[in-house]
Amino acid sequence: MSGGDPRISGTDTGSVSIRVIVADDQAAIREPLAAVLALAPDIDVVATAADGAEALAAAASVPVDVVLMDLRMPVMDGTEATRRLSEDHPRVAVVILTTFADDDSIMAALSAGARGYLTKNAGREDIARAVRAAAAGQSVLDRAVQARLLAAARTPRPAPERPLPADLTPREREVLTLIGQGLPNRAIAETLFISEATVKTHINNLFAKADIRNRVDAIRRAVAAGLA
Repeated sequence: MSGGDPRISGTDTGSVSIRVIVADDQAAIREPLAAVLALAPDIDVVATAADGAEALAAAASVPVDVVLMDLRMPVMDGTEATRRLSEDHPRVAVVILTTFADDDSIMAALSAGARGYLTKNAGREDIARAVRAAAAGQSVLDRAVQARLLAAARTPRPAPERPLPADLTPREREVLTLIGQGLPNRAIAETLFISEATVKTHINNLFAKADIRNRVDAIRRAVAAGLA
């Protein structure tokens, strides 16, 4: 589907199924994936979307628990759509499903609020398990993605890591520890029982105090400090 309203299926209001939106610009991927997920007794595909804007429109139109989101899409990409979903519908979990597993794509998606990140090498059962985990508030990362995060964090640098500044607050250290474990902002908020806005404030303060450039740099610093 390209443009227009997203396709929305009927739902059983008496059901306790996990309500899912499948967003992918390739119909050859989107439709079979939606059909296979819908076969699971505990998953109800309530809409499909061909870009991030359609995913946002669908999330505003029907109750939804999880959005399975591609990254590279026209009109609005998956990263921007994830960011807006996190702001407008914070209870909706986003699981990225993409062919891209480079550091920039991973960190941009996690920083935008994605709860999970899978590559399209994942099997249908793996995807269904990720949807269930995300709906339960858990973060799910593809093994290749986890390995890439750890490799990036442990990549030797020409100069030794600077020690963390002494004026970091206990909460800022907690946030850095959870970033080092690969948790996105939403999961950090849920772990610490604070709002995502408060998490972002702590991250901004932490990055400024410790001269941390990005999420990968934060993971590296957490590992070097023995926090992760």
